[in-house]
Amino acid sequence: MLADAGTPGKVGPNLDDAFAGAREEGFKKSTIAAVVLDQIHYPTEGSGMPANLVTGEDADAVAAYVADVAGDPAAIKAAAAKKPTGKGGKADGKSIFASAGCATCHTLAAAGATGTVGPNLDQAKPSLDLAIERVTTGKGVMPSFKGQLTEAEIRAVAEFVSTSSRK
Repeated sequence: MLADAGTPGKVGPNLDDAFAGAREEGFKKSTIAAVVLDQIHYPTEGSGMPANLVTGEDADAVAAYVADVAGDPAAIKAAAAKKPTGKGGKADGKSIFASAGCATCHTLAAAGATGTVGPNLDQAKPSLDLAIERVTTGKGVMPSFKGQLTEAEIRAVAEFVSTSSRK
């Protein structure tokens, strides 16, 4: 999880929590970035993250970004104020798909997502009911989003997935 990035996932560590103490103690951003790079290259055993998920300049950019915002109270507060909505303030499934981190794990052409951890949604073509169930309760490595997303947001993202995958 990283509030600034809008990633509420539960598979990896909460980066805001992980670096809040270091930030409070005055650790430099370069130190935090070095820790992140180390974890990219040599992830903790059993973390589920493959080594070198990103490399080269991409790894440096991820480390720098995490060092800039992880555990920063201002970034966390600003992220909490953002809610993905569409016209008339109604929950926007496509925006929620992106902000909830679904694209990290799933492939869905309508979202420009090419994740390979979870099912390819274009192939699975889940029904609305199944999509609501999975988003609400999770399954396997997929976390539950109950309590993180409202019922309206869960329904919106499930409708987006079920409708888009059937085109």
